[in-house]
Amino acid sequence: MQLVSPARYDASYRRIRYPGGDVPPDCGACTDVVIRAFRQAGYDLQRLVHEDAARAPRAYRRIARLDSNIDHRRVPNLAAFFRRHGRSLPLEKDWRPGDVVTWKLPSNLDHTGVLSGRHGPSGNYLVIHNLSMTAEEDVLRAWTVTGHFRYPG
Repeated sequence: MQLVSPARYDASYRRIRYPGGDVPPDCGACTDVVIRAFRQAGYDLQRLVHEDAARAPRAYRRIARLDSNIDHRRVPNLAAFFRRHGRSLPLEKDWRPGDVVTWKLPSNLDHTGVLSGRHGPSGNYLVIHNLSMTAEEDVLRAWTVTGHFRYPG
C-alpha cells in the first residue's frame, strides 16, 4: 500500500488520535513507514511505544514529556521499544523480510526502514523507507547500520 501511493517526507508534529492515529497518508517520515507496516500486521506502535515509555521512562532517554502524537514517530524511541520487546540482531547478517533496520546517515540523522521480501542488484534485501518519498530501494548497506530488529521477538 505504501508503495502504491508513496508519501512525501514530512516529519512535522501533528495532533493525531490515540490509539490508532496516523498522519495523513500522503505524507510521513521514515518512522511512519515502519508504523504503517506494523499496523498492517496488527501492531499499533503508537500505543505500544506510548504505554512502554510510560512504564519505563529511563529506557526512552529522548522523551522529556510523554506525547502520544509524536513519541512513536522518532527513530530512537522505536529502537528503544524494539530493543526492549523485540529481538536485537547482528548488524551484518540474518536479515529477513519484515526486519526493521536503523542507520546513522552521513548528516548524523537517524533513519529507519523495513526490509522488503525482494532482493536488489547488490543481493541484499530491498528496504522500504522514506527520505524524500516512500520508496523500495537497495540501500541496506548504504549508510552506517545502527540497529537490526525483529518484532515480535
